[in-house]
Amino acid sequence: MPTTTKNKSGQLTDSRRKFIEKAGASAVLAMFGASFFTSCSESEPDAPAPPPGGGAGNGITVAGNTVRIDLGIQSGLNGNGAWLLIVEAQTLVANVGGGFIALTSVCTHSACDRNWTYSSEEFTCACHNSKFDTAGNVLQGPANQPLTPFSTSVSGDILTISK
Repeated sequence: MPTTTKNKSGQLTDSRRKFIEKAGASAVLAMFGASFFTSCSESEPDAPAPPPGGGAGNGITVAGNTVRIDLGIQSGLNGNGAWLLIVEAQTLVANVGGGFIALTSVCTHSACDRNWTYSSEEFTCACHNSKFDTAGNVLQGPANQPLTPFSTSVSGDILTISK
C-alpha cells in the first residue's frame, strides 16, 4: 500500500491518488457486480465450458453440411438430457429421450455461438440469457427469432446431422 504523503500545498501525491481511485472502483464493482456495467454487444462473455465437442479423435466428423458423431466414442451423449456443442459446426446436439435433436448454435439475438447451457430441455445462450426449447423456439428474449433446427438420423452407433 502506498504511503500517505502530501506535497507542499497539502495535496495527496499521485501514487496515493491512484490507489484511492482503484480502491473506489473496486468497491463499486464489488457492490454492484461487473455485470451491472455491461451492455448488449457483439462480444461473448466468459461462460462455463460446454461439454467437449470437436477435436481430433473424439468421434465427431464435420464435412461440409454433414456432422457425424460416433456414439460409441461420444458415449456421454447417450443419456437422456445429455448434450454437446460442436463449435466447428456451430451446432447444438441433445438427447431428448426419444431421440436426438440438433440446432444451430448461432444465437439469433447477437450471433453468439459458443456460450450455451442446457437444462430441463431448454438451451440458454449465456451471452444475454435468451432461452430456446428443443425445437429452437424462443422461450425468453432478448432473441426474437428461433434457432434453425437440423435433421438427425441414427444408424448403428453413428448419429448424422444434416444442416
